[in-house]
Amino acid sequence: MSTDANEIIERRAVISGAGQSDVGRRLYRDPLELTLDACLAAIDDAGLTTAEIDGIATYPGPIATPPGFSGAGIVDVQDALRLEIGWWTGGIELPGQLGSVINACLAVASGLATHVLCFRSVWEGSAQGKEGRSAVMPGGSSGGAFRASGFMEWTLPFAAPSAAIWIAMMAERHFHEYGTTREQLAQIALNARKNAGVNPKAIYRDPMTMDDYLGIRMISSPLCLYDCDIPCDGATALIVSRAETAPDLRKTPIQVEAVGTALRGRPSWDQFDDLTTMACRDAGAQLWTRTDLTPRDVELAEMYDGFSFITMAWIEAMGFCGKGESGPFVEGGQRIARDGELPLNTHGGQLSAGRLHGYGFLHEACVQLWGEAGERQVPGDPEVGVACAGGGPLAGALLLTRRR
Repeated sequence: MSTDANEIIERRAVISGAGQSDVGRRLYRDPLELTLDACLAAIDDAGLTTAEIDGIATYPGPIATPPGFSGAGIVDVQDALRLEIGWWTGGIELPGQLGSVINACLAVASGLATHVLCFRSVWEGSAQGKEGRSAVMPGGSSGGAFRASGFMEWTLPFAAPSAAIWIAMMAERHFHEYGTTREQLAQIALNARKNAGVNPKAIYRDPMTMDDYLGIRMISSPLCLYDCDIPCDGATALIVSRAETAPDLRKTPIQVEAVGTALRGRPSWDQFDDLTTMACRDAGAQLWTRTDLTPRDVELAEMYDGFSFITMAWIEAMGFCGKGESGPFVEGGQRIARDGELPLNTHGGQLSAGRLHGYGFLHEACVQLWGEAGERQVPGDPEVGVACAGGGPLAGALLLTRRR
Protein backbone atom coordinates (compact mmCIF):
# COMPACT_ATOMS: atom_id res chain seq x y z
CA MET A 1 0.00 0.00 0.00
CA SER A 2 1.25 3.49 -0.80
CA THR A 3 2.31 5.59 2.20
CA ASP A 4 2.43 8.95 0.44
CA ALA A 5 1.68 11.64 3.05
CA ASN A 6 -1.04 13.10 0.84
CA GLU A 7 -2.94 9.80 1.00
CA ILE A 8 -2.56 9.19 4.74
CA ILE A 9 -5.25 11.56 5.88
CA GLU A 10 -4.54 11.35 9.61
CA ARG A 11 -1.17 13.03 9.02
CA ARG A 12 -3.07 16.26 8.48
CA ALA A 13 -3.78 16.17 12.24
CA VAL A 14 -1.55 16.91 15.22
CA ILE A 15 -2.00 16.79 18.98
CA SER A 16 -1.36 20.30 20.21
CA GLY A 17 -2.16 20.14 23.91
CA ALA A 18 -2.97 17.80 26.78
CA GLY A 19 -4.45 18.25 30.22
CA GLN A 20 -5.53 16.20 33.19
CA SER A 21 -7.54 16.87 36.33
CA ASP A 22 -6.72 15.64 39.80
CA VAL A 23 -6.79 11.85 39.88
CA GLY A 24 -7.76 9.91 42.99
CA ARG A 25 -9.25 6.70 44.28
CA ARG A 26 -12.33 8.51 45.58
CA LEU A 27 -12.32 12.27 45.14
CA TYR A 28 -16.07 12.80 45.65
CA ARG A 29 -15.92 15.81 43.35
CA ASP A 30 -18.49 16.76 40.74
CA PRO A 31 -17.60 14.79 37.58
CA LEU A 32 -18.29 17.79 35.32
CA GLU A 33 -15.92 19.88 37.42
CA LEU A 34 -13.15 17.32 36.93
CA THR A 35 -13.90 17.27 33.21
CA LEU A 36 -13.68 21.03 32.87
CA ASP A 37 -10.40 21.10 34.82
CA ALA A 38 -8.86 18.75 32.25
CA CYS A 39 -10.38 20.54 29.26
CA LEU A 40 -9.20 24.00 30.32
CA ALA A 41 -5.74 22.63 31.07
CA ALA A 42 -5.49 21.09 27.58
CA ILE A 43 -6.68 24.28 25.86
CA ASP A 44 -4.13 26.32 27.79
CA ASP A 45 -1.38 23.78 27.08
CA ALA A 46 -1.94 24.28 23.35
CA GLY A 47 -1.84 28.06 23.74
CA LEU A 48 -5.43 28.38 22.57
CA THR A 49 -8.58 29.99 23.95
CA THR A 50 -12.05 28.53 24.23
CA ALA A 51 -13.09 30.82 21.36
CA GLU A 52 -10.73 28.89 19.06
CA ILE A 53 -12.20 25.45 19.87
CA ASP A 54 -14.64 24.53 17.12
CA GLY A 55 -15.04 20.79 17.66
CA ILE A 56 -15.67 18.35 20.52
CA ALA A 57 -15.20 14.60 20.72
CA THR A 58 -15.68 12.23 23.62
CA TYR A 59 -16.15 8.62 24.63
CA PRO A 60 -18.70 7.36 25.56
CA GLY A 61 -20.96 10.34 26.15
CA PRO A 62 -23.39 10.64 29.06
CA ILE A 63 -24.45 7.15 30.14
CA ALA A 64 -25.80 6.14 33.52
CA THR A 65 -24.81 2.45 33.54
CA PRO A 66 -22.41 1.30 34.81
CA PRO A 67 -22.21 3.99 37.54
CA GLY A 68 -19.27 6.34 37.18
CA PHE A 69 -18.30 5.17 33.70
CA SER A 70 -18.98 8.62 32.25
CA GLY A 71 -18.45 11.94 33.98
CA ALA A 72 -19.77 14.32 31.34
CA GLY A 73 -21.10 14.50 27.80
CA ILE A 74 -20.62 16.85 24.89
CA VAL A 75 -23.68 18.97 25.71
CA ASP A 76 -22.45 19.50 29.29
CA VAL A 77 -19.00 20.65 28.20
CA GLN A 78 -20.14 22.70 25.21
CA ASP A 79 -22.59 24.61 27.39
CA ALA A 80 -20.25 25.06 30.36
CA LEU A 81 -17.44 26.46 28.20
CA ARG A 82 -19.82 28.34 25.86
CA LEU A 83 -18.14 26.81 22.83
CA GLU A 84 -19.29 27.47 19.28
CA ILE A 85 -18.65 24.23 17.45
CA GLY A 86 -18.92 23.14 13.85
CA TRP A 87 -18.38 19.42 14.48
CA TRP A 88 -18.85 16.99 17.34
CA THR A 89 -19.10 13.30 18.08
CA GLY A 90 -19.59 10.93 20.99
CA GLY A 91 -20.79 7.41 21.55
CA ILE A 92 -19.89 4.00 22.85
CA GLU A 93 -19.68 2.10 19.54
CA LEU A 94 -16.20 3.24 18.58
CA PRO A 95 -12.89 1.44 17.88
CA GLY A 96 -11.81 1.50 21.52
CA GLN A 97 -11.85 4.54 23.77
CA LEU A 98 -9.45 6.33 21.44
CA GLY A 99 -11.93 6.11 18.58
CA SER A 100 -13.18 9.57 19.51
CA VAL A 101 -9.67 10.99 19.08
CA ILE A 102 -9.26 9.19 15.75
CA ASN A 103 -12.59 10.67 14.62
CA ALA A 104 -11.29 14.10 15.61
CA CYS A 105 -8.20 13.54 13.46
CA LEU A 106 -10.43 12.78 10.48
CA ALA A 107 -12.60 15.81 11.22
CA VAL A 108 -9.72 18.30 11.17
CA ALA A 109 -8.18 16.54 8.17
CA SER A 110 -11.41 17.00 6.22
CA GLY A 111 -11.82 20.64 7.21
CA LEU A 112 -14.86 20.23 9.44
CA ALA A 113 -12.95 21.67 12.41
CA THR A 114 -9.62 23.34 13.21
CA HIS A 115 -9.13 22.60 16.90
CA VAL A 116 -11.08 19.73 18.49
CA LEU A 117 -11.36 19.29 22.24
CA CYS A 118 -11.30 15.56 23.05
CA PHE A 119 -12.10 14.45 26.59
CA ARG A 120 -12.84 11.43 28.75
CA SER A 121 -13.84 11.51 32.41
CA VAL A 122 -14.72 8.88 35.00
CA TRP A 123 -15.81 8.76 38.63
CA GLU A 124 -15.96 5.01 39.10
CA GLY A 125 -14.07 5.16 42.39
CA SER A 126 -16.63 7.43 44.04
CA ALA A 127 -19.48 5.50 42.41
CA GLN A 128 -18.39 2.39 44.29
CA GLY A 129 -18.82 4.16 47.62
CA LYS A 130 -16.63 3.66 50.69
CA GLU A 131 -17.03 -0.06 51.27
CA GLY A 132 -13.98 -1.17 49.29
CA ARG A 133 -13.72 -2.37 45.74
CA SER A 134 -17.01 -3.62 44.34
CA ALA A 135 -18.54 -4.36 40.97
CA VAL A 136 -20.22 -1.60 38.99
CA MET A 137 -21.13 -3.77 36.00
CA PRO A 138 -24.80 -4.56 35.36
CA GLY A 139 -25.70 -7.69 37.28
CA GLY A 140 -22.75 -7.24 39.61
CA SER A 141 -22.93 -6.94 43.39
CA SER A 142 -23.96 -3.28 43.28
CA GLY A 143 -26.34 -3.58 40.37
CA GLY A 144 -29.50 -4.74 42.15
CA ALA A 145 -32.31 -6.15 40.03
CA PHE A 146 -31.31 -6.27 36.39
CA ARG A 147 -32.97 -7.59 33.24
CA ALA A 148 -30.33 -8.82 30.85
CA SER A 149 -30.34 -8.10 27.14
CA GLY A 150 -27.97 -8.61 24.25
CA PHE A 151 -24.63 -10.18 25.16
CA MET A 152 -25.48 -10.24 28.87
CA GLU A 153 -28.33 -12.71 28.22
CA TRP A 154 -25.67 -15.34 27.57
CA THR A 155 -23.24 -14.47 30.37
CA LEU A 156 -25.35 -13.59 33.41
CA PRO A 157 -27.00 -17.05 33.63
CA PHE A 158 -23.47 -18.41 34.12
CA ALA A 159 -22.60 -15.78 36.76
CA ALA A 160 -20.22 -14.07 34.35
CA PRO A 161 -21.11 -10.35 34.35
CA SER A 162 -17.53 -9.09 34.40
CA ALA A 163 -14.90 -8.56 31.74
CA ALA A 164 -12.46 -10.12 34.22
CA ILE A 165 -14.09 -13.46 33.46
CA TRP A 166 -14.14 -12.97 29.70
CA ILE A 167 -10.50 -11.84 29.48
CA ALA A 168 -9.43 -14.63 31.83
CA MET A 169 -10.84 -17.10 29.32
CA MET A 170 -8.64 -15.60 26.61
CA ALA A 171 -5.59 -15.63 28.88
CA GLU A 172 -6.16 -19.30 29.76
CA ARG A 173 -6.30 -20.16 26.07
CA HIS A 174 -3.02 -18.30 25.48
CA PHE A 175 -1.44 -20.18 28.40
CA HIS A 176 -2.63 -23.47 26.92
CA GLU A 177 -1.54 -22.75 23.34
CA TYR A 178 1.84 -21.12 23.98
CA GLY A 179 2.98 -22.12 27.47
CA THR A 180 2.59 -18.64 28.91
CA THR A 181 3.05 -18.55 32.69
CA ARG A 182 1.75 -16.45 35.56
CA GLU A 183 5.32 -15.36 36.32
CA GLN A 184 5.51 -13.90 32.81
CA LEU A 185 2.10 -12.28 33.07
CA ALA A 186 3.17 -10.79 36.41
CA GLN A 187 5.74 -8.60 34.68
CA ILE A 188 2.98 -6.38 33.26
CA ALA A 189 1.74 -5.61 36.78
CA LEU A 190 5.22 -5.37 38.33
CA ASN A 191 6.41 -2.97 35.64
CA ALA A 192 3.28 -0.86 36.06
CA ARG A 193 3.78 -0.58 39.81
CA LYS A 194 7.45 0.36 39.43
CA ASN A 195 6.54 3.16 37.01
CA ALA A 196 3.66 4.32 39.20
CA GLY A 197 6.15 4.76 42.02
CA VAL A 198 7.50 7.87 40.27
CA ASN A 199 4.13 9.18 39.09
CA PRO A 200 2.73 11.61 41.68
CA LYS A 201 -0.84 11.12 40.39
CA ALA A 202 -0.78 7.30 40.54
CA ILE A 203 -3.25 5.57 42.86
CA TYR A 204 -0.92 2.80 44.08
CA ARG A 205 2.78 3.66 44.41
CA ASP A 206 4.07 1.22 47.01
CA PRO A 207 6.59 -1.33 45.68
CA MET A 208 5.31 -4.74 44.58
CA THR A 209 7.32 -7.97 44.47
CA MET A 210 6.75 -11.22 42.61
CA ASP A 211 5.82 -12.82 45.94
CA ASP A 212 3.23 -10.08 46.51
CA TYR A 213 1.76 -10.79 43.09
CA LEU A 214 1.67 -14.57 43.42
CA GLY A 215 0.29 -14.35 46.97
CA ILE A 216 -2.70 -12.09 46.32
CA ARG A 217 -6.16 -13.56 45.85
CA MET A 218 -7.32 -14.88 42.51
CA ILE A 219 -10.19 -13.17 40.71
CA SER A 220 -10.71 -15.40 37.67
CA SER A 221 -7.89 -17.79 36.83
CA PRO A 222 -5.24 -16.94 35.73
CA LEU A 223 -6.01 -13.31 36.67
CA CYS A 224 -5.37 -12.23 40.25
CA LEU A 225 -6.28 -8.93 41.90
CA TYR A 226 -3.11 -7.25 40.63
CA ASP A 227 -4.00 -8.18 37.05
CA CYS A 228 -7.12 -5.97 37.29
CA ASP A 229 -7.18 -2.20 36.83
CA ILE A 230 -8.13 0.27 39.54
CA PRO A 231 -11.39 2.24 39.46
CA CYS A 232 -10.73 5.91 40.17
CA ASP A 233 -11.94 9.46 39.56
CA GLY A 234 -10.33 11.75 37.01
CA ALA A 235 -10.51 13.37 33.60
CA THR A 236 -8.16 13.68 30.65
CA ALA A 237 -8.36 15.98 27.63
CA LEU A 238 -6.38 16.50 24.44
CA ILE A 239 -6.54 19.01 21.59
CA VAL A 240 -6.44 17.69 18.03
CA SER A 241 -5.54 20.44 15.57
CA ARG A 242 -4.97 20.86 11.85
CA ALA A 243 -1.29 20.36 11.07
CA GLU A 244 -1.01 23.73 9.34
CA THR A 245 -1.82 25.55 12.60
CA ALA A 246 1.52 24.45 14.11
CA PRO A 247 3.18 27.91 13.84
CA ASP A 248 0.39 29.41 15.96
CA LEU A 249 0.58 26.84 18.77
CA ARG A 250 2.36 27.23 22.09
CA LYS A 251 4.73 24.32 21.52
CA THR A 252 5.72 21.94 18.77
CA PRO A 253 2.75 19.61 18.30
CA ILE A 254 2.92 15.84 18.02
CA GLN A 255 2.30 14.39 14.58
CA VAL A 256 -0.32 11.69 14.15
CA GLU A 257 1.64 9.38 11.86
CA ALA A 258 -0.91 6.57 11.44
CA VAL A 259 -3.97 5.03 13.06
CA GLY A 260 -5.41 1.54 13.25
CA THR A 261 -9.13 0.83 13.61
CA ALA A 262 -9.79 -2.40 11.72
CA LEU A 263 -12.12 -5.12 13.02
CA ARG A 264 -12.12 -8.26 10.91
CA GLY A 265 -13.05 -10.86 13.52
CA ARG A 266 -16.46 -11.31 15.13
CA PRO A 267 -17.34 -8.33 17.37
CA SER A 268 -17.68 -10.55 20.42
CA TRP A 269 -16.00 -11.05 23.78
CA ASP A 270 -16.38 -14.82 23.68
CA GLN A 271 -16.87 -15.75 20.00
CA PHE A 272 -13.82 -14.11 18.42
CA ASP A 273 -12.23 -16.38 15.83
CA ASP A 274 -8.98 -16.73 17.85
CA LEU A 275 -9.38 -16.51 21.61
CA THR A 276 -5.63 -16.04 22.14
CA THR A 277 -5.95 -12.54 20.70
CA MET A 278 -8.55 -9.76 20.35
CA ALA A 279 -9.58 -6.95 18.00
CA CYS A 280 -6.17 -5.40 18.66
CA ARG A 281 -4.83 -7.96 16.17
CA ASP A 282 -6.66 -6.22 13.32
CA ALA A 283 -6.12 -2.63 14.43
CA GLY A 284 -2.40 -3.21 14.90
CA ALA A 285 -1.99 -4.87 11.52
CA GLN A 286 -3.82 -2.03 9.76
CA LEU A 287 -1.74 0.67 11.44
CA TRP A 288 1.53 -0.61 9.97
CA THR A 289 0.08 -0.49 6.43
CA ARG A 290 -0.29 3.29 6.81
CA THR A 291 3.35 4.18 7.52
CA ASP A 292 6.86 3.31 6.46
CA LEU A 293 7.91 3.18 10.11
CA THR A 294 8.13 -0.26 11.72
CA PRO A 295 7.76 -1.64 15.25
CA ARG A 296 11.54 -1.29 15.64
CA ASP A 297 11.21 2.49 15.37
CA VAL A 298 8.92 2.70 18.42
CA GLU A 299 10.65 4.10 21.51
CA LEU A 300 7.77 3.93 23.98
CA ALA A 301 4.49 2.04 24.14
CA GLU A 302 1.45 3.04 26.16
CA MET A 303 -0.80 -0.01 25.79
CA TYR A 304 -4.14 -0.74 27.38
CA ASP A 305 -4.08 -2.82 30.57
CA GLY A 306 -7.67 -3.06 31.74
CA PHE A 307 -6.36 -6.52 32.59
CA SER A 308 -2.71 -7.44 32.29
CA PHE A 309 -3.32 -10.00 29.55
CA ILE A 310 -4.76 -7.30 27.28
CA THR A 311 -1.33 -5.68 27.22
CA MET A 312 0.24 -9.02 26.27
CA ALA A 313 -2.23 -9.24 23.36
CA TRP A 314 -1.33 -5.69 22.26
CA ILE A 315 2.41 -6.45 22.36
CA GLU A 316 1.83 -9.25 19.85
CA ALA A 317 -0.72 -7.33 17.79
CA MET A 318 1.64 -4.38 17.33
CA GLY A 319 4.42 -6.65 16.12
CA PHE A 320 6.84 -6.14 19.00
CA CYS A 321 7.18 -9.92 19.13
CA GLY A 322 5.77 -12.90 17.26
CA LYS A 323 2.36 -14.43 17.83
CA GLY A 324 2.32 -16.34 21.11
CA GLU A 325 5.69 -14.90 22.14
CA SER A 326 4.62 -12.12 24.51
CA GLY A 327 5.37 -14.28 27.55
CA PRO A 328 9.08 -14.74 26.75
CA PHE A 329 9.21 -11.12 25.51
CA VAL A 330 8.25 -9.67 28.91
CA GLU A 331 9.93 -12.33 31.04
CA GLY A 332 12.19 -10.76 33.64
CA GLY A 333 10.81 -7.29 32.90
CA GLN A 334 14.01 -5.81 31.41
CA ARG A 335 12.67 -5.25 27.88
CA ILE A 336 9.63 -3.31 29.06
CA ALA A 337 11.33 -1.21 31.76
CA ARG A 338 11.64 2.56 31.29
CA ASP A 339 15.28 2.06 30.27
CA GLY A 340 14.55 -1.08 28.22
CA GLU A 341 14.09 -1.59 24.49
CA LEU A 342 10.32 -1.00 24.72
CA PRO A 343 9.41 1.25 27.67
CA LEU A 344 5.86 0.18 28.53
CA ASN A 345 3.08 2.02 30.36
CA THR A 346 5.47 4.52 31.83
CA HIS A 347 2.89 6.21 34.05
CA GLY A 348 1.85 2.98 35.77
CA GLY A 349 -0.99 2.09 33.44
CA GLN A 350 -4.45 1.36 34.76
CA LEU A 351 -3.10 -1.44 36.98
CA SER A 352 -1.41 1.05 39.31
CA ALA A 353 -2.02 4.62 38.12
CA GLY A 354 -5.82 4.26 37.80
CA ARG A 355 -8.45 3.44 35.19
CA LEU A 356 -8.65 6.54 33.01
CA HIS A 357 -9.23 4.35 29.95
CA GLY A 358 -7.54 4.96 26.60
CA TYR A 359 -7.15 8.68 27.15
CA GLY A 360 -4.75 8.08 30.03
CA PHE A 361 -2.42 6.15 27.72
CA LEU A 362 -2.55 8.77 24.96
CA HIS A 363 -1.92 11.54 27.48
CA GLU A 364 1.16 9.73 28.77
CA ALA A 365 2.49 9.13 25.25
CA CYS A 366 2.20 12.84 24.48
CA VAL A 367 3.78 13.92 27.76
CA GLN A 368 6.70 11.56 27.12
CA LEU A 369 7.22 12.76 23.55
CA TRP A 370 7.19 16.36 24.76
CA GLY A 371 9.81 15.45 27.38
CA GLU A 372 7.52 16.59 30.20
CA ALA A 373 7.22 13.39 32.25
CA GLY A 374 9.59 14.42 35.04
CA GLU A 375 11.06 11.60 37.10
CA ARG A 376 9.42 8.94 34.93
CA GLN A 377 10.71 10.38 31.65
CA VAL A 378 12.02 7.76 29.25
CA PRO A 379 15.74 8.39 28.61
CA GLY A 380 17.13 9.21 25.18
CA ASP A 381 14.66 11.91 24.03
CA PRO A 382 12.11 9.55 22.39
CA GLU A 383 10.60 10.64 19.08
CA VAL A 384 8.21 7.78 18.21
CA GLY A 385 5.53 6.25 20.41
CA VAL A 386 2.28 4.33 20.24
CA ALA A 387 -0.91 4.65 22.24
CA CYS A 388 -3.28 1.69 22.10
CA ALA A 389 -6.64 1.16 23.77
CA GLY A 390 -9.37 -1.40 23.93
CA GLY A 391 -9.79 -5.07 24.71
CA GLY A 392 -11.98 -7.90 23.50
CA PRO A 393 -13.94 -6.72 20.43
CA LEU A 394 -12.84 -3.06 20.71
CA ALA A 395 -9.49 -1.65 19.61
CA GLY A 396 -7.88 1.51 18.28
CA ALA A 397 -4.25 2.62 18.02
CA LEU A 398 -2.29 5.74 17.15
CA LEU A 399 1.33 6.00 16.06
CA LEU A 400 2.81 9.34 17.11
CA THR A 401 6.04 11.07 16.18
CA ARG A 402 7.97 14.28 16.72
CA ARG A 403 10.37 13.87 13.82
CA ARG A 404 8.26 14.34 10.69
